[in-house]
Amino acid sequence: MSQVVDDIKPSYPLFRTDEYIETLKNKQESFEEKHPTEKIQQVFQWTTTEEYKELNFNREALTVNPAKACQPLGAVLCALGFEKTLPYVHGSQGCVAYFRTYFNRHFKEPVACVSDSMTEDAAVFGGQKNMFAGLENAKALYKPEMIAVSTTCMAEVIGDDLNAFIGNAKKEGHIEQEFPTPFAHTPSFVGSHTTGWDNMFEGIQRYFTLNYMEDKEVGSNGKINIVPGFETYLGNYRVMKRMLEEMDVDYSLLCDPTEVLDTPADGEYRMYDGGTSIDEIKDAPNAIDTLYLQPWQSVKSRKFTKNTWKQPASDITIPMGLEATDAFLMKVSELTGKPISESLTRERGILVDMMTDSHAWLHGKKFGLYGDADFVMGMTKFLLELGAEPTQVLCNHANKRWKKAMEKILADSPYGQNSEVHISKDLWHFRSLMFTNKPDFMIGNSYGKFIQRDTLHKGKEHEVPLIRIGFPIFDRHHMHRDTTLGYEGAMYMLKTLVNAVLERLDEETRGMGTTDYNYDLVR
Repeated sequence: MSQVVDDIKPSYPLFRTDEYIETLKNKQESFEEKHPTEKIQQVFQWTTTEEYKELNFNREALTVNPAKACQPLGAVLCALGFEKTLPYVHGSQGCVAYFRTYFNRHFKEPVACVSDSMTEDAAVFGGQKNMFAGLENAKALYKPEMIAVSTTCMAEVIGDDLNAFIGNAKKEGHIEQEFPTPFAHTPSFVGSHTTGWDNMFEGIQRYFTLNYMEDKEVGSNGKINIVPGFETYLGNYRVMKRMLEEMDVDYSLLCDPTEVLDTPADGEYRMYDGGTSIDEIKDAPNAIDTLYLQPWQSVKSRKFTKNTWKQPASDITIPMGLEATDAFLMKVSELTGKPISESLTRERGILVDMMTDSHAWLHGKKFGLYGDADFVMGMTKFLLELGAEPTQVLCNHANKRWKKAMEKILADSPYGQNSEVHISKDLWHFRSLMFTNKPDFMIGNSYGKFIQRDTLHKGKEHEVPLIRIGFPIFDRHHMHRDTTLGYEGAMYMLKTLVNAVLERLDEETRGMGTTDYNYDLVR
């Protein structure tokens, strides 16, 4: 089974060669104790029924593919958005390997992140010694200008106190007293990756501004702050900068990982590149206001902005689609006194033209949708603007207030009358919905691939194709460079949606002389 150097095969077609087929067959027969094929098919068919869906939705003690990741993952992404900052996770080495791999697979980039490698003895005696050695070694080896500390399950279960541990590390000379070490408690067993991002951002806010507010004055620097939240589309950072610059708005983007997660292949490795500077976060309380692009996922940091920075943290929704982008730009104009630029007005008109061009193909199409709270809300509103019907909407880690807001959005549209909103449900619940209330397409991250394959296994007429928008995207390349925010992002999403519809139409009308009745190529 060894590969030949001048004919290296990837997993496909390698595993379809005769020797691998034989090996897998022997493995099944000798070791798997596999049930008869007929029994497997019988159970599979049962899992596609209304009867099974009812049982599935009544389960309480099990989560199957939860449509979320854990808190420290979000904390790591937040830390990467600050200049020369090293994410540091107080916990086991395996957890950090997972976070790095997760981001490696999505961004196709190396991701710097360290741990203090807590093992069984630390679980008994506490991890302070690990913290002492870890901080000292990380600073000496990787020479960051800031280390942002978060935690995993183990550290949280045994109750390690980050504030005390970091303070003791400085007191005993493992790192300098003045060296920046913001931190956040990010237990993996509650919340999600978006909670972890919010906790880490609030930790950075707190570290640099809580005790330094005496000389701060809201509006004195003439800027607005933009907080992206757990944002993995690098194009979204760039489109926000472009829109604000076209309006001649002075701004600070608080957390910007675009450069470190999109470095060029020019022979130079960049562990740190770009990012929001410490000076910018220190100056942030002097801004006119701070706008949170993912307000449903930024509860803690937004509260800090209101209570400590004394800024309004004005209410906006994620600027996805036409109406929400309009509202965002009008809010920026209201806060800064800057008019919306002619270039953005023209861009809006092009989007409206595109929506009109594609309306006939998207009108009445049904979509199942899952993902993070703000993304799902933004995508739902955009689908309604297109005349599409978001029939099944699922967010595992949203709260009841979010659900109520979503139901109001859907109730106010003629295209949302037959929609259902699900919280605290996972992708195995979503799978049931794709069988019992089949939409035309589903929108979500790469994990929907298996649901599409299950629906296809029941029969081609049951297949629900997956449109990949969200996080993570593991099985496609370079989609993280795209844009989903602003008019530009709406154009990208519209193009993605309508071309998925047209691709499906082509697939269903390929029968020569039978179904090839579309005359779109007639001269």
